[in-house]
Amino acid sequence: MECKKEENKKDCTCTANCSRRGICCECVANHRAKRQIPGCFFNKEGEAAWDRSYEFFAKLVNEKKI
Repeated sequence: MECKKEENKKDCTCTANCSRRGICCECVANHRAKRQIPGCFFNKEGEAAWDRSYEFFAKLVNEKKI
């Protein structure tokens, strides 16, 4: 499967400056290994908190913020 890096970057809401930006498969694998959720799964406010934990994500979901 061909990576659509430039297309992926257009929809990415993550503000981190990393080498995996736009390479979603590598980003997800990296965060999964750290027991984290990628920034693009969060809304703007949640992403800005820089808390990628499962617990923080679940809290935002329960509060219907994402």
